[in-house]
Amino acid sequence: MDSDFSPVDYRSDYDFGFAFNDSNFSDRVLKIEVVADLPDAKPVDDGCSSITEWSRNRKRRREDINKDKAVEVVGQNKDEQVLNFNIPDTENNVACENQDVEAVVAEGSPTDAQLDFNRCGDAAGPSSDSSWSMDCSGVLRVKSIYISSAILAAKSLFFHKLFLNGMKESEQRDVTVQIHASDEADLTLFSSSCICSRGTEEEALLDLLNFMYSNTLSATQATALLDVLLVADKFKVASCMRYCSRLLRNIPMTCESALLFLDLPSNILMAEAVQPLTDAAKHFLAVKYKEISKFQEEVLKLPLAGIEAVLSSDDLQAASEDTLYDLVLKWARTHYPNLEERKEVIAKRLVRLIRFPSMTCRKLKKVLNCNEFHPELASKVVLEALFFKAETSHRQRAIAADEPNAANRRFVERVYKYRPVKVVELELPHQQCVVYLDLKREECAQLFPTGRVYSQAFHLGGQGFFLSAHCNMDQQGTYHCFGLFLGMQEKGSVSFGVDYEFAARSKPTEEYVSKYKGNYTFTGGKAVGYRNLFGVHWQAFIEDDSNNFINDILHLRAELTIRQ
Repeated sequence: MDSDFSPVDYRSDYDFGFAFNDSNFSDRVLKIEVVADLPDAKPVDDGCSSITEWSRNRKRRREDINKDKAVEVVGQNKDEQVLNFNIPDTENNVACENQDVEAVVAEGSPTDAQLDFNRCGDAAGPSSDSSWSMDCSGVLRVKSIYISSAILAAKSLFFHKLFLNGMKESEQRDVTVQIHASDEADLTLFSSSCICSRGTEEEALLDLLNFMYSNTLSATQATALLDVLLVADKFKVASCMRYCSRLLRNIPMTCESALLFLDLPSNILMAEAVQPLTDAAKHFLAVKYKEISKFQEEVLKLPLAGIEAVLSSDDLQAASEDTLYDLVLKWARTHYPNLEERKEVIAKRLVRLIRFPSMTCRKLKKVLNCNEFHPELASKVVLEALFFKAETSHRQRAIAADEPNAANRRFVERVYKYRPVKVVELELPHQQCVVYLDLKREECAQLFPTGRVYSQAFHLGGQGFFLSAHCNMDQQGTYHCFGLFLGMQEKGSVSFGVDYEFAARSKPTEEYVSKYKGNYTFTGGKAVGYRNLFGVHWQAFIEDDSNNFINDILHLRAELTIRQ
């Protein structure tokens, strides 16, 4: 877009609808020619009964269009001016805002400027035959619209450049736009558009023209609004794009429509006017699949845009980040069976969705040996995760808080069923590990009256252990209190004795203070602990001025030792 020009975005109180297609208020004529199909056009059904069919047809058109990206704007006879419009490939993140209209002046003084959007013959470059487009397909019908160049130029950067570029075509009265009659054909300028019912191109264009006068649309259905949105993007009518986006957001969202909105051409997805719509689609999918373990089979069938929306959510409820890592690999293997393609999509699109700092060290070791990661990438994400784990809890929270709006939220913990822990392992003089578990005040409050939260597994002596925090009744069953327990995962019939100690940080010293010591001979599936770790009833433990919370964080520590 030109830095010194921004089309006027009229508010609803500037209504020029009375002047639309009225010769008294117009200085030009826009002719919309509907031409016959190309010889190789494929017939399709007359209409789309659902948004799924709209999407299917649109994808089919996009595949065809990728074969031919050049658009020719030619005159009707040998004396007419020839305008060459090079429209960028919208499927490869190439923006069109800065593409200028290039005029090539032929001999003679033209009376009309015709925008021919047919794709006939060799589209690699302009045709030297001025009757080329008319020979390929005949005109079935013509619709003439009286237009005001001032209004269209004010609302559309496309028309602003066309009418006010200082070339001779800016002085011509008639401009002709050609579109195809077939459902399967498209208005080639609108290289991302698909047709879902006969005449949709024409209707979308007319609706857009009317909007530039009246700020209203006749389209109400999602498919029709999407057609107008795509046309508005190509003509650079930002106000119409915002209007379509708002109307689409007001239509009840479905998984089908959300995925379609996220699958719009890349240049439209990046448009500021469409961001609220795509944000709403991402939020819908994130909420729908929030409890991801219940919808694993559905999630595995989602396209790339869908899995990105789901895994970008901070509120995703999962057992652990380890399970989400496994899910990402399973999804990639399903959708990208070729190893090299899978490596690329993981490196460029999926790796940023995995929050490696919240994964266990055991799983991080597997990342280093995973042949689906480029070795350099695997080393980078694992080292970053390990350095983060080595930071103090306070520093970790500061790092996570530094990027609340960052696209990559790798340091932010999700809502895990098994809470991440920091583990320090020692081999001498005894096999020992020190485990740190932090719980937010709101997490503790949610435990009342009978809830519990589990930590991720950690290992000692080849066995898996876990911590569990409970809200339970005291030994006499008279009041609720906070308890902490240590359990061993069930694994065969192995048993051995463990000395353990629970500690917690408290004000005013903010040092760890021992709360309970004991020893226990563990067997698989058993747990031991203390029902009332702080020796107070629940209300005293959780209240705002409780000495047990430091900046609303409860800091717990468990020390385990195996003595020979």
